[in-house]
Amino acid sequence: QVQLVESGGGLVQPGGSLRLSCAASGSIFSFDAMGWYRQAPGNQRELVVTISRFGATNYADFAEGRFTISRDSAKSAVYLQMNSLKPEDTAVYYCNVRVRWFDYWGQGTQVTVSS
Repeated sequence: QVQLVESGGGLVQPGGSLRLSCAASGSIFSFDAMGWYRQAPGNQRELVVTISRFGATNYADFAEGRFTISRDSAKSAVYLQMNSLKPEDTAVYYCNVRVRWFDYWGQGTQVTVSS
């Protein structure tokens, strides 16, 4: 019913920037939150940032001050601007949309930060 597609990942050097995009296909009439999570190989998926339908944001400590989430409700899209990237930011980044009791996930986009 709902599909999320991420884009914008890639290889950047430390200190560089990337802007991730997540486009939702299929109508989402009412969502509780949208956000970004990330997962490195062998690690658990962790929260990067979420934004509620009311605009309240919740950033992980590592993202605060460097990453910025934004949304376009009309397009059912969510974005993640990542600045001052560090090697430890390397991971697959996943878009998430929470609708009531259900979480929708994108396929993920690889972000690699390396010299």
